[in-house]
Amino acid sequence: MKHTIDHVRDVTVIHVGESRLMYPLLSDFSATVLSLITGGTRKLVVDLSPVVYIDSATIGCLMDLYRQAAAAGGAMKLASVQKRVETMLTMTGAHNFIQLFADEASALTSFEG
Repeated sequence: MKHTIDHVRDVTVIHVGESRLMYPLLSDFSATVLSLITGGTRKLVVDLSPVVYIDSATIGCLMDLYRQAAAAGGAMKLASVQKRVETMLTMTGAHNFIQLFADEASALTSFEG
């Protein structure tokens, strides 16, 4: 999966570079985020700007990563969630656990409070 990683203050931002997130792409993404968490990263934002479709495996992957981050004493939030993706996260109840933000700036600001 195409993605880039930036650091903004003490928050690590993972910019997803795919428009469709589906099972075959998740292994690399999951390994990257898990290595960040096990390496000590506690504040994560996953920027989903270009993503217009996610499947159930992706929702499961995001929930697992969210749980891993929380278990390590951190937090993972989603930014720039497109309406269709937000609908899927809402229908599955994932939005009750993972915070969703309209853009990266608001997700970053949420870590300040």
